[in-house]
Amino acid sequence: MYGCYMLTHMEPDTIPASEATTDAEVMAAVEDGPVQTFVIADVSTDNAYLTLPLSDAASLPAWR
Repeated sequence: MYGCYMLTHMEPDTIPASEATTDAEVMAAVEDGPVQTFVIADVSTDNAYLTLPLSDAASLPAWR
């Protein structure tokens, strides 16, 4: 048949699984201001943080 190919072998996923580093140090804090802001940061890496309004952050019971 023209334009039809039979695939008999697929390549395995060659992307290695990510490995968690054990030397990361992650901390969280709440900053006061016009809007309370929740900050979570990896203090062992420059510019590795995220922020969101505290009202949008999930509480600990919500994560369980």
